[in-house]
Amino acid sequence: MRLQVIQDSKGKATGVYIPIKEWKELKKQYRDLEALEYEEPAKEQILQELREAVNELKLVEQGKLKARPAQELLDEL
Repeated sequence: MRLQVIQDSKGKATGVYIPIKEWKELKKQYRDLEALEYEEPAKEQILQELREAVNELKLVEQGKLKARPAQELLDEL
């Protein structure tokens, strides 16, 4: 496997680069690795979620919806 170690400005190893071909082979061998991949949400999904958040905030301000605790919001992240 041809790994490349990624280093910060002080030379400390901060990550590893794995060529995509080898990553795909690893995923075939170890099915749990696929769960580690991050899929960036589409722009439209982000905008829709922001619209929903703004609408919820307006409803809270109008007293039509009860506000949630801050910890609950942080837990969603």
